[in-house]
Amino acid sequence: MGAIPTQRETASHLSGAPPHTAGASAQDLGRAHVALLGSSLAPGAARAMVRAALADWCARGLPGTEQLTEHLAADVLVVVSELVTNAVVHAGTDVEVVCLMEETGTVVVETADHHPSRAPRGGDDETPADPSEYGRGLRLVAALSEAWGITYRPGTKTVWARLPAARRETAADAGGDAVTAEQIEAYAGREGPWTGHGPDARPWTEAAGEPPADGGCADAADTGLRGLRDREWLGRGALSFLAEASDLLAGQLDEDLVASLTGQLVVPRLADWCGVWLEDESLGRGAWSDEPGTAVGARLARVWHAGEGHIDELRLALEKDPPRARDPWRSGPVGHPWPGDALGTQGAALAYRLVAGGRPLGTLVIGRSGPAGFPDEITGLVEDLSRRVALAIGAARQYARQATISAVLQRGLLPGAVAEIPGVRSALVYEPRDKGGPSGDFYDLFPAGDGRWCFAVGDVQGKGPEAAVVIGLARPWLRLLAREQYGVPDVLDRLNQLLLDDATEAADAAARALVAVGGPPVAPGDGPQTRFLSLLYGELEPFEGGVRCTLASAGHPLPLLLAPDGAVRAVAAPQTLLGVVEDAAYTSETFELRSGETLLCVTDGVTERRSGSRQFDDGDGLAAALAGCAGLDAGLVAERIRRLVHEFGPRPPEDDLALLVLQAE
Repeated sequence: MGAIPTQRETASHLSGAPPHTAGASAQDLGRAHVALLGSSLAPGAARAMVRAALADWCARGLPGTEQLTEHLAADVLVVVSELVTNAVVHAGTDVEVVCLMEETGTVVVETADHHPSRAPRGGDDETPADPSEYGRGLRLVAALSEAWGITYRPGTKTVWARLPAARRETAADAGGDAVTAEQIEAYAGREGPWTGHGPDARPWTEAAGEPPADGGCADAADTGLRGLRDREWLGRGALSFLAEASDLLAGQLDEDLVASLTGQLVVPRLADWCGVWLEDESLGRGAWSDEPGTAVGARLARVWHAGEGHIDELRLALEKDPPRARDPWRSGPVGHPWPGDALGTQGAALAYRLVAGGRPLGTLVIGRSGPAGFPDEITGLVEDLSRRVALAIGAARQYARQATISAVLQRGLLPGAVAEIPGVRSALVYEPRDKGGPSGDFYDLFPAGDGRWCFAVGDVQGKGPEAAVVIGLARPWLRLLAREQYGVPDVLDRLNQLLLDDATEAADAAARALVAVGGPPVAPGDGPQTRFLSLLYGELEPFEGGVRCTLASAGHPLPLLLAPDGAVRAVAAPQTLLGVVEDAAYTSETFELRSGETLLCVTDGVTERRSGSRQFDDGDGLAAALAGCAGLDAGLVAERIRRLVHEFGPRPPEDDLALLVLQAE
């Protein structure tokens, strides 16, 4: 693995700086390297390696270490943790970690795994691969680093990030001293208490007497690293921090992920630890009990501590002593008991209610060791952050509610199972483009009585609730009319009239509502729209040696029949969409599906799959694809067509996909 990717090989994500290039000499760099097993222990081991490396470089006085601040060291630890976690979770292989320091004080972190076909995604639509599962932590990496990118080599994928000292106020500029090796070991690593500040700071030992009461920040409120860190953050500007936090939280659709990101934003920048409680909104304002140590409908979703060894003990302590009941609309922080049994130190803790849209959603509790507590600027900054956290949690919950409703609605619009037909093998592919909402495509395969089975593949104009309304009308009526012994043309005639009548009633109701409120006349295109439906509907009657099939296509892609010798032909004539023309008269085609013959029915998500200006069915592409399936059983035919559709373009399909394969045994 090369230590530094070249610009030619790298897909970069920039924030106003060039990508990492091979311009620095190896002699000018501090370099540390470790190879780790791809397990849950890897992130912690990588952080330990980086802490040890930074401490060693500071002790040796390497060029660039004079620019190393505690804030930069903390950011480096966060970045290496996120990159290694991404590699372990999403590549699943061993991980190699490299940390470099340049003469300018810039720190470069690289992680390499051995699964280059799966690229982590950080929000850029132009990522080489676009898997459904990806590492969300790279958004945090992007927020902290000057630049980051991905390098591909045979058998290896490397993700790197640059964290420059130039963007940060140096220790001397802030009125303090550069970070020392001992401070890196004791403070950034949180491996033990330390005493003193500035160049005299050192890890606490028994020979030094009792450790300071704050467990590591004695007398640091004004001149130590704690005061330096506060000045750095406030000097860079609260608005900059809040803007980055807002961007990081925006669009997160999981409330637990919001809680996790909140912990990483707060610790160690603004506090030594934090906890996030999330409440059940359905229980209202009484979610917290007045009894000590009990909480009703609230759960401790996230605990974060700068010293990872304290997290489990801190969680137990916070669960025993949750925030007390208070007016959820009172702004500002209130005091919270310090978990001394867990931390063994003294400090200050504050609780912020998380309220959005007039609804109490939870509580954010932060803690800082030492007698000085929180400066007013920090408490105000966290209060502003808590409002953004509350908005993100509220948005995530709203999305979860809508996704649940959509999932329930989608289950109601599709059959629980497709019928098994004697002498016929069937296979189905159904892939809605929007996994969280109702699709515009639908299918059905059901018994109609008297030795008859009926099938349907349809596509509604539009998506979402409007499409769900049409499907909710069409599918039950198809079953009802089929079981009442209506033939294929009669079923389409009646369904066409039903859609037209329903659209007329909707338009009349909207007009009456406008007249009742004295509203303006409806402009063309603003009122209820006609609900168009393309539908392929057919009836199957098995007989000895084959299946008699009667079908009709109303504005739908025509079904294709595959013979055992590979010949393909269309077996229906095109007709008008349903819901368009009053008193349309539909006709049907009848043919026999003989042993070994295959019928393919698809929606336009297959035929109109795009790759640039080309479509999948250009030049009878679907027929050619089906011809290549000769000799395959129904399941393999469906899977091969699905795969060819996905592979036709570089991006995922942009429309719903539905296809039904019927094959005579």
